Amino acid sequence: MSLPDPSSDTIAIVTGASSGIGAELARGLARRGHNVGLVARRRDRLEELASDLGGDVRAEVLEADLEDAGSRDVLAQQVESLGLGVTVLCNNAGFGTYDDFCDLERERELAEVRTNVEAVVDLTGRYLPGMVERGSGAVLNTASTAAFQPLPGNATYAATKAFVLSFSEALHTEARGRGVTVTALCPGPVKTEFQDVGDAHDFASKLPKPLWVEPEKVAEQALHGLEKGKRVVTPGVGNRVSGAASRATRNAVLLRVLRAAG
Repeated sequence: MSLPDPSSDTIAIVTGASSGIGAELARGLARRGHNVGLVARRRDRLEELASDLGGDVRAEVLEADLEDAGSRDVLAQQVESLGLGVTVLCNNAGFGTYDDFCDLERERELAEVRTNVEAVVDLTGRYLPGMVERGSGAVLNTASTAAFQPLPGNATYAATKAFVLSFSEALHTEARGRGVTVTALCPGPVKTEFQDVGDAHDFASKLPKPLWVEPEKVAEQALHGLEKGKRVVTPGVGNRVSGAASRATRNAVLLRVLRAAG
């Protein structure tokens, strides 16, 4: 139960591959000899990354808007047309919103749920059964340290990541002994374009510097966790400590502290 060996007739799918953790996951998988399917909305970024990865592995550009169910259907058709078996799936795409829920746009919050939760369930449902049938495969779902507690001012994002964490931990147990590993990646703050997409600069500026981790390190620890068949990977000592503290603290107490800090 670990990261499958690469082969010429298989592929690793990485969503949110246009930048940040997703791009580094793709690079790490390519270094390990895996063909990679690069999924995101920004085709120009994907083509640039595919060019960088070209050589001994195939790097396929798979433009898709994962918020949209129809676009996910088209993505699945594109993957099928490649004639490659999906042995690795990295559900990494997602975004956050940062303000009190009542001050945010309802449609944007729904889009966040569709991207962070619905797309993860959809793509896992498409490819995990085949991995189990073959007795080989790996799924990495990007959650967050935000999953460890409710976050006022970041309510929807934290709730979606709590779902991803719970979902992944359950699937990890279900797939054990069947040749497939499912791992939840729970990074803390990472220096990527994520803050730009979610307009999270004010929120991010309040986070302690020791919690920040470079995307290259996050991706490498994530892939190492897949290789070891780990259930949860939380990069960075500070994030592991703070995550454990959050999980051990009663929500009634934690919420008051977090609200005061915000």
